[in-house]
Amino acid sequence: MPLRLACLLAPGPQTVEHALLAEALGYDRVWLADSPALWQDIWARMALVAAQTHRVQLGTAVLIPSLRHVVTQAAAIATIADIAPGRLTVGLATGFTGRAALGQHKRLPWAFVKRYVQQLRGLLHGEQVEVDGALCQLIPSLGFMPPRPITVPIFLAASGPRGYQVAREVADGIINPGTDFPECIQSAWGTVLADGEALTAPRVRAAAGAAIALRYHMAYEYGGARVDALPNGRAWRERVERLPEATRHLGVHFGHCVELNEHDAACVDMTAAKQLSFTGTADELRERLATMEAQGATEVMFGMMGADVPREMRAFAQLVGR
Repeated sequence: MPLRLACLLAPGPQTVEHALLAEALGYDRVWLADSPALWQDIWARMALVAAQTHRVQLGTAVLIPSLRHVVTQAAAIATIADIAPGRLTVGLATGFTGRAALGQHKRLPWAFVKRYVQQLRGLLHGEQVEVDGALCQLIPSLGFMPPRPITVPIFLAASGPRGYQVAREVADGIINPGTDFPECIQSAWGTVLADGEALTAPRVRAAAGAAIALRYHMAYEYGGARVDALPNGRAWRERVERLPEATRHLGVHFGHCVELNEHDAACVDMTAAKQLSFTGTADELRERLATMEAQGATEVMFGMMGADVPREMRAFAQLVGR
């Protein structure tokens, strides 16, 4: 089966327009990101996308269990399942910017995520589940939700032995590299270069700069001084650490996956774009896609950034022959 084509959109005013374009271009799936401090509500925008598209599959990449009570999450999933039956996949994770932008820097324990997925499946199947010491159940009056069981694939953005173990136990697939998973979604952040286009060109910086900055944000959140190993990483860290500790997380994550914030703009080196993001010529990126597929990826999820998202969507579609 050929590598499936997907895109990841940050929920906002143009999400429906971009999702409709993705469907027209032959994308297999549209994923929406979830970070309440940064973007519009994922479920509100997902409902609009679900109502106005017809073929394309939909996904959440990724929900963080601590952001919503599991019954609230189940009701949102049931809503989309009613609007677009059979088209939703739910992706969850232990947390990154969705938590860090709220000042919560520790990732959730995998045991918490496992229990959340089990509770979520139980609720969607119509069962009573214990949550915080009380029994919960979806108990809608006739006609207010689809009949249970509501069957929705659940994927985990997992890494490390424990994450892979939990994914094998409770998930239908994995987001980002994994082994022995029949469904493996690989994310890719960057841009396709036009013939002769320089890495330092303003368009490339706008489209791929935030993809490089993502590496800085991750390294800092998960390893502090680990960010020093990136080009100008120490200078980036020294800048953000001059911010008051109480508000530092706001400065670090502003613009995440959309634009360069002031600290990123001062330090990100675009000459490293090919090494630190999915950026290159069409031929170079096709080679990288072939490697991803050989390593077990079944779908590539392109993160859409920059001022001209339609251009990025068309370029990635052409990359895989759509």
